[in-house]
Amino acid sequence: MNNRLEELRKERCIHQEELADALEVSRQTVSSLENGRYNPSILLAFRIARYFNMRIEDIFIYEEESAT
Repeated sequence: MNNRLEELRKERCIHQEELADALEVSRQTVSSLENGRYNPSILLAFRIARYFNMRIEDIFIYEEESAT
């Protein structure tokens, strides 16, 4: 799953630590989300979407793998 978290955070001049505090997670969690090493729980995805006043689908991009 890809996401626009880093792009959205930087557009708003928000540091990872600030976002982490607002979401009640660690800065490492924000970093892992941005780098695609961690997929958020549905609750965290909702908190992120609410923080940016967006829909989850506008932040997180799910791409199904094609069957071969």
